[in-house]
Amino acid sequence: MSPRRKNTRIVLASDHGGVAVKAELLRRLSSAGFVVADLGTDSAAPVDYPDFGFAAAAAVRRGEAERAILICRSGIGMAICANKSRGVRAALVSTVAEAELSRRHNDANVLVLGADGISGALARRIVAAWLSTPFDGGRHRRRVNKILRFEKLHWKE
Repeated sequence: MSPRRKNTRIVLASDHGGVAVKAELLRRLSSAGFVVADLGTDSAAPVDYPDFGFAAAAAVRRGEAERAILICRSGIGMAICANKSRGVRAALVSTVAEAELSRRHNDANVLVLGADGISGALARRIVAAWLSTPFDGGRHRRRVNKILRFEKLHWKE
């Protein structure tokens, strides 16, 4: 992992379909010096992905972590859950280029991976790119600010 800031606090969460990818990412991120919290699940026994997606998004919303990485079979359910939380910009990513764009243009603070669509090696490359890519700001800041204003006007805590 080629991190931008190794002391970045990251939460990881998955359902049963993403548990193997999550375990590998947890080992890699921890050994690279990241502060990582594993919010589960820890087995292949069926669980409901919203429980884990909401918990990780809430940790980002509350400032307990700067970033979150969520994994389920397709990534779709976790992305939907995460984007229900105020202040969360979750990106479902399947390529390194998408990971970089999600950071550069959208300042994504939650990465979502579909375990069935990517290899472990690709997941590692995506995470490394996502963690090391800065937000470009500029015209993209204006667009992210529009999202934040919408949240402020329409979301009730």
